[in-house]
Amino acid sequence: MKAYVAGVGMTRFEKPETRSWQYWDMVREAGEAALADAGIAYADVEQVPVGYCFQPSTAGQRAVYELGLTGVPVYNVNNNCATGSTALMLARQLVEGGAADCVLALGFEKMKKGALGGGADGGDFSTSPVARHYGVMAARHGLEQAPPTAQIFGDAAREHMERYGTTQAQLAAVAAKNHRHSAHNPYAQFRDVYEVADILSARMVHRPLTKLQCSPTSDGAAAAVVVSRRFADARGLTGLVEIAGQAMATDTEESFASGSCIDVVGQPVSREAARRAYELSGLGIEDVDVIELHDCFSVNELLTYEALGMCEAGESGKLVESGATTYGGRWVVNPSGGLISKGHPLGATGLAQTAELVWQLRGRADERQVPGARVGLAHNIGLGGAAVVTVLRAA
Repeated sequence: MKAYVAGVGMTRFEKPETRSWQYWDMVREAGEAALADAGIAYADVEQVPVGYCFQPSTAGQRAVYELGLTGVPVYNVNNNCATGSTALMLARQLVEGGAADCVLALGFEKMKKGALGGGADGGDFSTSPVARHYGVMAARHGLEQAPPTAQIFGDAAREHMERYGTTQAQLAAVAAKNHRHSAHNPYAQFRDVYEVADILSARMVHRPLTKLQCSPTSDGAAAAVVVSRRFADARGLTGLVEIAGQAMATDTEESFASGSCIDVVGQPVSREAARRAYELSGLGIEDVDVIELHDCFSVNELLTYEALGMCEAGESGKLVESGATTYGGRWVVNPSGGLISKGHPLGATGLAQTAELVWQLRGRADERQVPGARVGLAHNIGLGGAAVVTVLRAA
């Protein structure tokens, strides 16, 4: 049984502590928007997976109570930055497996100001789920006084530059593109436009990554209503977008064997998730029109171009520099502004990508619209071993 996205919604992504709201307020706003977009009531929803990283257990229930007290099962999902897409994947599996005909996937985050930590208190990674990942980084590059996530991705950028000749300007071109795209997104945390020179002259976080190449901490929520065809037909729902193929992959030996930060931050696992999603959908990267991918740092967008098959290894810097990944190019990548400019509330990110792609495939993305978009791809990765690739097709 196929699963379809019938409705999406999201809040504006905000800088932490700038808006007076709680996580359940975010979920109410995004959830009500998705239900209204689908044209259904919360009473129609049969199951609810809720993703978040920084709230205690059963926060999903507390958040969902704002939408209704119907007694439906609520699942709390935590998969680092891939949390939102994991909630979507659970919703799809419930519908495709026949366990439910209408599932509401939700994701939210209420974060603190400042750089994201590395997954362990006090910088002691020995008990952290990502200890093995940071161990690879330390063995090859040592430890520096920088935010740990910026360091591990910055070290991946250094390796890419050394191995392939990728330039700082090419890395900055990713950020300049995504900041330019976000100028037309009313949901984006940042809407200022920067040129490559501005990106390069911004404060250095961890060489070669400047502040404007790093995704910020953010508050916000996003939601998607996932339904079966029989449910949609029975209620006369329109504007459906098919989940044509979706796959999650976790780390394999390849992630760690090379001792390379390029591998340990997720290029192999992204490549495997994409391979499976293409196989399931019967579509390939050549069929895709618009992409929302996980640009937590500018280098990760380049690594993901290669993982998705958009170019050969080492050619991603030239690809973005050529204009192939913006309007007028072969694909439009991160028309929302991506994580770098739209914002990155961890639990909401994957579902916000879904919302953007649904709007694009319906032809309702306003000034961000990719002309003639029929197939979209979302890539959402969580450091520590989770990558989800979703292929969406206009129904």
